[in-house]
This record gives sequence, structure tokens and C-alpha cells, in this order.
Amino acid sequence: MATPEERLAALGLSLPEVPAPVAAYVPAVRTGAHVYTSGQLPTVEGKLAVTGKVGAEVSAEEAYDLARICALNALAAIASVTGDLSAVVRIVKVVAFVASAPDFTGQPQVVNGASELLGEVFGDAGKHARSAVGVAALPLGAPVEVEILAEVR
Repeated sequence: MATPEERLAALGLSLPEVPAPVAAYVPAVRTGAHVYTSGQLPTVEGKLAVTGKVGAEVSAEEAYDLARICALNALAAIASVTGDLSAVVRIVKVVAFVASAPDFTGQPQVVNGASELLGEVFGDAGKHARSAVGVAALPLGAPVEVEILAEVR
């Protein structure tokens, strides 16, 4: 059976460096059998991939891809406290925030970018409970932010 890292590689992806916090927090905390990530932004090599509100400056399709980047960054944060992604038993919950134009209501479709990546990496263990919330603004002008709760061994 392929490891989560091997599944990522088959998708043409690899775990990035864990993004540095932009304030007073840590990227992930392990307590007992769970890892909680901080909200992860769509950063690539330390820089936001895009800024703006979804439904205005950022399309829903582009935001879907940004949510995938956020989830990948969250997976890197999980691996930073577990050693690797094979420690993940199940993705329990995803909470995502979408900086939205006033009339934008497609937050669930945007957050599918994160959810579908988790399914591709973990199979049934990647199926999770989820919240997709539209907000007025996110840190640094990011269009999307994703946090993950994972059960680990």
C-alpha cells in the first residue's frame, strides 16, 4: 500500500517547508492522539500565491487551487510534529475560511480543493467533517485559510 507521501508524489506534489508563523503561534500542536494545525494560508516558498477576495479579484476556480495549497501546507505542519504522514489515522475535521466578495456564496466548492486533496492522499481516512465559512478578510489579504484536526498514532 502506498504511503501518503507516495500518493502526494503521484499527484506531482511534495510536502513543502512548514510555513513560518506570521504572529505568536506554532504551526501545529500534538496533544494525545490528535494534531491541531493553525490556519494555513496559500503560501508557496514563503510568499502568498495570491491576494484578494473570492468572487472579486480571485475566481472560485483559482481559490479551489489555493485551498489545495493551504491543505498541503497543513499536511506539512502535521508531519512536522509526527515525523511523517503515515502517522495519520484519520482526518477528523477541516475548518476553512474564504475571504469573500459580498455576493459570493460558493465557499463549499472552494473548500473542496482542500477536502478532495485529503481524500486523494488518505483515501477513506481523509473523509472528514468540515466547515466552510465566508469572511470579510483574512491575514495578509489571503483569499483562503485552512486548518485541520487529525487523529494520529
